[in-house]
Amino acid sequence: MQAHQAAFVDLLVRYEVIRFGEFTLKSGRKSPYFVNAGQLRTGQAIAGLGRAYAAEIQRARLACDLVFGPAYKGVPLAVATAIGLAERGLDVPYGFDRKEAKDHGEGGIFVGTKPEAGMKVVLVDDVITSGRSIREAVELLREAAPDVQVTAAIVAVDRCERGRSEKTTMSELREELGVDVRAIVDIREVVAYLHGRQIDGRVVLDDAGKAAIEAYLAEYAGQA
Repeated sequence: MQAHQAAFVDLLVRYEVIRFGEFTLKSGRKSPYFVNAGQLRTGQAIAGLGRAYAAEIQRARLACDLVFGPAYKGVPLAVATAIGLAERGLDVPYGFDRKEAKDHGEGGIFVGTKPEAGMKVVLVDDVITSGRSIREAVELLREAAPDVQVTAAIVAVDRCERGRSEKTTMSELREELGVDVRAIVDIREVVAYLHGRQIDGRVVLDDAGKAAIEAYLAEYAGQA
């Protein structure tokens, strides 16, 4: 695990973004862990999140003329990522969409920097479940102006679960959209890093927790 990934997982644990136990997901599945990026709701927390996205953009050498966050969860992500990139010496515009078009002032559905012809855009979102929000955001960006290229879509954590086929939702989105869909970390990397590790004086993931996640993935994980 690279330094920015380790720092990111530490952040997830300290702010209880990732929790271990038993949780019922929207799909109805019983999961031994849960990811809720909404826990990152302080200045320090969202700054750490933005640094993680920015580090991933630079690590992967992604072409980026615009950081875009789909409404509503992607809005603070886009802002924080742009700030994180600025801290690294790269001043990149950010933008996001409205759920309903504005009919006064500047009008339209975009806030901040609007996608323009030929722009290379990096989309940031929190997690992938069905992939619907990413599909809709990519379509919106491509329709915004000619030759807009979505170079990547980055999420915080890949749950590695099956989508509509035997493949993971992330793999399906890559093939369907022709976009580099990636995560800062996936759940297997999180487990490997946290198993038996003490953070703030406590072991975050013990043997039983690791075994529960492995059993869950054996049943529900898709092919990468």
